[in-house]
Amino acid sequence: MATIAELKSAVKETLESRGVLSQLKARIRAEVFSALEDQREPRPPLSHENLLLNELIREYLEFNKYRYAASVTFAKHLFGSFSSVFTESGQPEVPLDRQFLADELKVTEDASSKSV
Repeated sequence: MATIAELKSAVKETLESRGVLSQLKARIRAEVFSALEDQREPRPPLSHENLLLNELIREYLEFNKYRYAASVTFAKHLFGSFSSVFTESGQPEVPLDRQFLADELKVTEDASSKSV
């Protein structure tokens, strides 16, 4: 029969191999930061410029495979069993269309930049 330590190790290895353990750790960190954050001080409304900046940050994190940093930075609000479609910052959970972002920033994409 397996010991508690062996069982714990097997579960940890399984969660790590599936990529779940890091996601759970990131989610716990986000919840801890949310709990510690001063809720009495309201956030300013999300401006158009900050919406675009946040989207560029999200795209950068995802492009460089900083998934866990992105999951903490753009964590969803949780209300009971329902999650909102906006992140804590007010950013939509679904990324903005890349062409919309390029148009707003007046950036012209060519074949080499589309892969970035």
